[in-house]
Amino acid sequence: MGRAFEYRRAAKEKRWAKMSKIFPKLGRSITVAAKEGGPDPDMNSSLRLAIQNAKAANMPKDNIDNAIKRASGKDAEDYVEVNYEGKGPHGVLIFVECATDNTTRTVANVKSYFNKSGGTMVPMGSLEFLFDRKAVIEFTKKEDMDLEELELELIDYGLERFEVDEETVYAYADYTNFGNLNEGFEKLGIEIVTANLQRLPNSPTDFTDEQMVDIEKLIDKIEEDEDVQAVYTNLA
Repeated sequence: MGRAFEYRRAAKEKRWAKMSKIFPKLGRSITVAAKEGGPDPDMNSSLRLAIQNAKAANMPKDNIDNAIKRASGKDAEDYVEVNYEGKGPHGVLIFVECATDNTTRTVANVKSYFNKSGGTMVPMGSLEFLFDRKAVIEFTKKEDMDLEELELELIDYGLERFEVDEETVYAYADYTNFGNLNEGFEKLGIEIVTANLQRLPNSPTDFTDEQMVDIEKLIDKIEEDEDVQAVYTNLA
C-alpha cells in the first residue's frame, strides 16, 4: 500500500482512539448536516452518512439523537464550516477543516498552533491546488465478494480505484461523485463503514524521523481543538 497509505491509516486510528475528542466532533457533524438538510436521515443523505460515521466510531445512540435534536432546538448553535491553510515546521503543508460557532476564536487558535510550532498560516486558497479532493468510502470485504466485478459495477457511479488493506477496502472517487458513489453502494446492498470527503496531496513529500517529531506535535495540537473536524497534510 505504501507509506502514504499506512500513514493515513495510522492517523485515522489515532484520531478514533481519542474518544473524548472525537464524539463531540462527530456530534457537530451530525448537527450541521441535520440543520442544513433536515432531521430525517432517510431524506437527508449527508445526515445519513454522518450518523453512519458516528456508529462506526461506536458513538452511543443517545449522543447521536441529541446531536440531531440540537439542530432544531431553540438554543441550537449556528455552526459554519471554514477552512484554514498553513505551512508547519520543515515546510510541511497543512489543510485544516473546521466547524465552528465562533470563527474569531477558531482562527486565533489555529494561528497560535502554527506560530508556536515555527510555522505560519497562508492566505485561503494558497494550498487548494496542491491537494486532490476525493470521496472515500470504507467497507469490509466479504468472503464471497468479487472485487474485480464490484469495481466494474461501481465505475458507472464514478469509482476511480480500490485500495485493499486485509479485509478493509477503500473506494476512491472524485469529490463531485460523492453522492453517486454512495448511491451505487446502496443499490448494490453493500454496507458502508465510513464515507467522507478527504484531501489527498498530489505531490506527497518525505520527511526524516526527526522532522516528523515536530510535525506530529503540531498535527496533534490542531486535532485536539474542538472546532477542528479534519487535518490533511502533504506527508508521503
